[in-house]
Amino acid sequence: MNFIKYKWLYFLISAMVIIPGLFSLLKWGLSLSVDFTGGSLLELEFSEEIKKEELPAISSLIEENGFEVNSIQLSGDKRLLLKTKPLTKEDVSSITVAIAEKTNEKPLELRFDTVGPTLGKELLQKTYVAIILASGFILLYVWRQFKNLMFGACAIIAMFHDSLVLLGTFSLLGHFVDVEVDTLFVTAVLTSLSLSVHDSVVVYDRVRESQRKFPLVSMADLVNKAMTETLSRSINNSMTIIFMLAALYLLGGDTTKWFVFALLIGTISGTYSSTFLASPLLVVWDDLKKRRQGR
Repeated sequence: MNFIKYKWLYFLISAMVIIPGLFSLLKWGLSLSVDFTGGSLLELEFSEEIKKEELPAISSLIEENGFEVNSIQLSGDKRLLLKTKPLTKEDVSSITVAIAEKTNEKPLELRFDTVGPTLGKELLQKTYVAIILASGFILLYVWRQFKNLMFGACAIIAMFHDSLVLLGTFSLLGHFVDVEVDTLFVTAVLTSLSLSVHDSVVVYDRVRESQRKFPLVSMADLVNKAMTETLSRSINNSMTIIFMLAALYLLGGDTTKWFVFALLIGTISGTYSSTFLASPLLVVWDDLKKRRQGR
């Protein structure tokens, strides 16, 4: 099958996925957790189911006792997740007592985390630096291994494609479903980048191998040959990861739910981009290079 023939269709599909997420990122950004903004995260569990209509009343009750609530949401049928200004252990006790007086039930404290605003900003800066450094090292490594900037640059473009898909997806989820990104999300992004580049390198290695054997064959034919030979391997390898992540997402706990979902999106996007984006980009790059040399 001539995969390269449809390269512009692959680029169009990528654009259709990225553009809504990019719009969301520019308009609404990401919904950051206390890990990045600073503050306290308090998760409480009740013996009876909490209805969404009750959340404003609970928020008002807490604020009446002198605590500022940034957000309040359900974390399950009987669990409540509060995001507030920095609290102490004594403040948490005051909140649970106030709720107990109103509802005749003292909720169980499941989780309590506090991050200072300075530490949050520092962590956000380190996240940006980590992504930039990882991208730079990957570019240099692929460039050095294949002795050609074209391979490194195309791998990085595909890698940033996966980053935009992941960031855009969570920007939309943050706006419409109140999903926040935390340090686990950063871990998922960096892991997804490595998975994407890994598959791209497999295809590139076949292209390099074919270049040595068939030096007179066009880049389009070499890339098409490499895509044909590695496609089933990439899909089979990725499906084992996808099945495992899908099981973890469906059966795992609430604390790892969105981390697993981020890995799932990253794996799917990485599988697609390594074959249908990183490889056709080699052909486009080679065509542009020949046109410039022809001038």
